[in-house]
Amino acid sequence: MYRILKKEFLTPSICLMEVDAPRLAAAAQPGQFLIVRARPQGERIPLTICDFDREKGSVTIVTQQVGASSRLICSLAEGDSFTDFAGPLGQPSEFVNEPVGNLAGRKYLFVAGGLGMAPVYPQVKYLHSCGASVDVIAGAKTADLLILEKEMALVCDNLYVCTDDGSKGDKGLVTEKIKALLSEGVRYDRAVAIGPMVMMKFVALTLRDTGIPLAVSLNTLMIDGTGMCGGCRVTVGGKNRFACVEGPEFNAYEVDFDEAMRRQTMYRTQEMESDHQCRIGRGM
Repeated sequence: MYRILKKEFLTPSICLMEVDAPRLAAAAQPGQFLIVRARPQGERIPLTICDFDREKGSVTIVTQQVGASSRLICSLAEGDSFTDFAGPLGQPSEFVNEPVGNLAGRKYLFVAGGLGMAPVYPQVKYLHSCGASVDVIAGAKTADLLILEKEMALVCDNLYVCTDDGSKGDKGLVTEKIKALLSEGVRYDRAVAIGPMVMMKFVALTLRDTGIPLAVSLNTLMIDGTGMCGGCRVTVGGKNRFACVEGPEFNAYEVDFDEAMRRQTMYRTQEMESDHQCRIGRGM
């Protein structure tokens, strides 16, 4: 059993939990994910790793309440335990395999949309510890939906906030901020975008002609976390790839985003049915 050491709601619907999982913490790397089950007969839910503390033996996850299983996870309290907390799974971010000396002095741009701040955080934290320079553009609909803002500010060089309604930072899309920075003469060696699929698509279109390598995370396609269900299958570079086992990060310029967005809607009916069963007291 994996005990919840800390629980905090970052927004009314987004919950952060720090979980006692020493073996997972010892092996976790930025970019990877894990599988949780809240109870013995519960659904297996893939969640990206938000942070890990090897000395303490803990792993941090962030969950948004969108359906029956995610609400069950968020209903657990400090001191409660997960039935399963398995990982790390997937491939680490590409830069993890590079010598630290290669990262020092390199300049990165991260674009995080909504919940994407959670998987972006450990990557920025790692690069910061290696001496890289990192700018982060954080996008959200409103200021109330921004998460991990203070934590991110401590591990990046510059944090730029964009909100759709202008309630905080710049009013407008993250792509507009990218264009503004580049027009000011800011140059980046690498870029990473994590967030809604449509956001990543337009970040890729914005950066395509700049020559800046861009990675995106297709974690939102994952279902069973092993690639066996086929739900995470996507075309990258004209070939079938599986986000669970070969990703979740891929070269953005090779991803068929339109196909990926269609795949995201394939099980919408089943998700709605599951949500309805939860509300009327069945299926739990």
